[in-house]
Amino acid sequence: MRAITLISGGLDSILAARIIQEQGIDVWPLNFKIPFCQRKNQSPGIAGAEALTKNSLGKDLKTVDLGVGFLELVLKPKYGFGANMNPCIDCRIFMLKRAKELLEPLGAQFIVTGEVLGQRPMSQHRKALEIIEKESGLEGLLLRPLCAGLLPETLPEKQGWVKRQRLFKFSGRERRPQIKLAKEFHIANYPNPAGGCLLTDPRFSNRLKDLINCRALNIENVGLLKIGRHFRLSKQSKLIVGRNEGENQELERLAGSGDYLFMPGKELAGPTCLGRGEFSPELIRLSSAIACRYCDLNTTQGARIIYHKKGDSPLALEVSPLGEPALKALRL
Repeated sequence: MRAITLISGGLDSILAARIIQEQGIDVWPLNFKIPFCQRKNQSPGIAGAEALTKNSLGKDLKTVDLGVGFLELVLKPKYGFGANMNPCIDCRIFMLKRAKELLEPLGAQFIVTGEVLGQRPMSQHRKALEIIEKESGLEGLLLRPLCAGLLPETLPEKQGWVKRQRLFKFSGRERRPQIKLAKEFHIANYPNPAGGCLLTDPRFSNRLKDLINCRALNIENVGLLKIGRHFRLSKQSKLIVGRNEGENQELERLAGSGDYLFMPGKELAGPTCLGRGEFSPELIRLSSAIACRYCDLNTTQGARIIYHKKGDSPLALEVSPLGEPALKALRL
């Protein structure tokens, strides 16, 4: 008997998988990667999920990249958004539909998740859980071990594959029951509960809305939203300013054909900036002035900014830093 267990990287999903594993079910841990996950240096990320899964379940975590297909959710989700740009119900349905497609190829009989009734206001109240199960086509085949005692019996329980009395009745946002259960299972080094999805972050959501409004939503541009300071220069152009050496190097690496790079001369410390879109001479000067604003000018009043379109020879401009009011008007 096998179950696909969805693993987010947090404690709840690991506990749910372990509860089922303790009943003699072979668990197949599956993580879905979406374009809006935190970057690895900002959260435990997939590396943390892999270690937690291996240590807690003795299994290797399998990852499926949902990629471009997931972008459609943020354009017009059937069940709307949460507080920001998070289409949580549609997201859950999308993932579970993909998981359902794997049941037969993997010889699995049902799917397990770590959802807890009432834990999240949008996607984990009773009505939302019912919608998710129905819309994903998994009626009776979706088991939520942490709160199953508060929900109708599933097929695995009715068939005796899983003993209902060994499932739980957790509800609400209280974390102590999960922490207690983790100790009983000797599960350690799990992350504190925190949103790993950037769609719940107000600043990231504003940047995403800007991409949508400018008809520039694609995987490459979404990736850039996770890096640096962002400035909308025109409907067709924007500038991303690196905040540290790591981001400077990453922006250089991510620059594609047609992108511009701006940076100070070697005599001055400052950011690497990536310009994407259509750049007139005026916007090149504006971008240079923004780059200058974040240079270590010391006593100088301006800087020499080196710029070039990727693949072209570098040019230079002597500019003064852009003033704070103008900078604020462009910042996303």
